[in-house]
Amino acid sequence: MIPAITVCVGAVVRRDDQVLFVRQTYGDNLTGVWTLPWGYVDGVDPNNQLEPPHMAALREVLEEGGITADIEGFLGLQNHAAPSGDLRLYLLYLCRHRSGDPTPDGHETDRAAYFSLDDLASLSDPIDDFCVWLVCRVLRGEFHLIPPNLANPYAPHAAFL
Repeated sequence: MIPAITVCVGAVVRRDDQVLFVRQTYGDNLTGVWTLPWGYVDGVDPNNQLEPPHMAALREVLEEGGITADIEGFLGLQNHAAPSGDLRLYLLYLCRHRSGDPTPDGHETDRAAYFSLDDLASLSDPIDDFCVWLVCRVLRGEFHLIPPNLANPYAPHAAFL
């Protein structure tokens, strides 16, 4: 059997000079840790088709943080491995807050809040190192964004090129 790579998505949701974080309630070394909203590409759309990764990111933001957001663009990807050694590929999206108040789902997350860079620096709870690194880059403007492009030969499927 050929090993597979699990596709995960993550979202940096900005509201002014703050970013949405959620506190995880489960997972290898993640219980009680603040992270960005993230998850697996495993949902289905209204037509019972596997959802595209950018839509999975928006779903995770709504499920884990109670926020409706819009995709601004693709930030990049991160190769990673689970503690078991299983390979994971994270697709990371920059989003902007559209509506809602940070609300945990009570299942995967027990807290949700927007944090500024100053808030992150003074946070006493554990926070995922990668998430802090990424958010610091975004809030300092140290990133390249690839906006969605719906005017492509495979439309209505979004391209990030």
